[in-house]
Amino acid sequence: MSDKFTVEIISPNQTILKQEADEVTIPSYEGQMGILKNHIPLITFLRPGIVMIKTDVEKKFYVEEGTVEFSDNNLLILTSTARDLVNFDKTLVNDLLKKAEAESNNTDYTDKDRYILSYKIETLKEISQ
Repeated sequence: MSDKFTVEIISPNQTILKQEADEVTIPSYEGQMGILKNHIPLITFLRPGIVMIKTDVEKKFYVEEGTVEFSDNNLLILTSTARDLVNFDKTLVNDLLKKAEAESNNTDYTDKDRYILSYKIETLKEISQ
């Protein structure tokens, strides 16, 4: 019996990925969440971070926001910001990091905005190394 389930990443314009996976780790507001076959049904929101999809090969996608639904061994990730780390241009990463760090000085931001921005900066620093 297979321990795989279907994972699909969809943006408003296209299906970015649809494949079988052994495990997927998502960055949710509740923390890093691992999804395996037969996980309980859930709906949650993504915070900035990295979605890791484990099969024979590990794939990683940078996301800033989105929603996740898991039911009947189908994981659906809806986001407009998924970027495959293999093709993520380091110049773009550095530009996004500089912009996010500049935004962190904004005194009008709420605690929620600062929370989200801190995860974005942390993730972009991790990617840029």
